[in-house]
Amino acid sequence: MIIQVHDKQFEPYISAEQINEQINKLGSQINKDYVGKVPLFIAILNGSFIFAADLFKTITIEAEISFIKLASYKGTKSTGNVITSIGLDEALKNRHVVIVEDIVDTGKTLHQFLPQLINQQPASLKIAALLHKPEALKFPISVDYLGFEVPNKFLLGYGLDYDGLGRNLKEIYQLVET
Repeated sequence: MIIQVHDKQFEPYISAEQINEQINKLGSQINKDYVGKVPLFIAILNGSFIFAADLFKTITIEAEISFIKLASYKGTKSTGNVITSIGLDEALKNRHVVIVEDIVDTGKTLHQFLPQLINQQPASLKIAALLHKPEALKFPISVDYLGFEVPNKFLLGYGLDYDGLGRNLKEIYQLVET
């Protein structure tokens, strides 16, 4: 089913069932990897909030979650600038940190954010992302817990937006090329 958001049309790409299945697998792996530890999940807003909530519900070990707001998109294009509008209050020294991202696209957001975290000397630092676009990657970012590798297409839904709309869709859609 084709949907319209603003001036663009989108078609289904990844179903809600596929998303849930991958999130359960990621959660299981994280639970195994952090037995006996209390990881701190840092979700990058706005896009990752749905993924972060669903992933966090699969975590059965003791864990904490916090949020930071970073942005690099305007419309369907990455601006190349990363803006922090909500910061992190938690001390990270000797903590096991898992960054939660909706999508690793060019990698610029994480490339600019990771040094700030590394400077705080966490015990470990891993990245969990629902989506990764290797073709778009411009910075050396490695995703430790990955839901889906996707082509370099504009995607919408499940936290991903087009000019503020579409985040609430249960599945992921791709832009219909005209």
